[in-house]
Amino acid sequence: MNTLFSPDSTLMRGLSTVADLMLLNLIFIATSLPVVTLGASLTALNFTAMRIATGECNSVTGDYLRSFRRNFRQATIIGLVLALMAGVLAAWFVVVTNLAFGTLAELLLLAVWYVLAFTLVTTALFAFPYLASFEGRTRDVLRNARLLSWKHPVTAIAALAVIGLCAAATVFYPHVTGFGLFWFLVGFAGIATINGRLFAGVFQKYIAAASGER
Repeated sequence: MNTLFSPDSTLMRGLSTVADLMLLNLIFIATSLPVVTLGASLTALNFTAMRIATGECNSVTGDYLRSFRRNFRQATIIGLVLALMAGVLAAWFVVVTNLAFGTLAELLLLAVWYVLAFTLVTTALFAFPYLASFEGRTRDVLRNARLLSWKHPVTAIAALAVIGLCAAATVFYPHVTGFGLFWFLVGFAGIATINGRLFAGVFQKYIAAASGER
């Protein structure tokens, strides 16, 4: 019994991780409420989640706020750029599906749209974790995020699948996610931590390569 409840036991470490995720989730929701801060919140969420996933997090609040303050301006710009691009694609979709372009032209335009939409989504998936891990100009962050999503499609699809499955369960099987309670308690942080392990594995290769070059 003493072993079971010792600080280093699997049970206690698991409970500690759950508590960290609940705290991280609460901070993320609170800092995202102004909406315009969502870019900085996503960057800080990914930064802290990756540290939790790799066992490097000593203070959830400290790590989160440090990343939030450090990346606030650049993350906000990146968030706005991605939102603008999403708006352009949304307008493109509305135009293509509501105007008479002809069957072949519409199919071609929609095919291009789907490719661009998928690229935008996977770029956004990598952009905030990348910004949380590396420094660089805004255009370099977006370009490198796009290149990483192309170079590591399995990671991109796996991360997208985790988000998609949770979202689908919420919409089609709301009782499974406690009618939204899952998202309020641990959802955002839990998903970010699962995906954080994937992103950390990718980024570590480049960090190690850069260290080796020096």
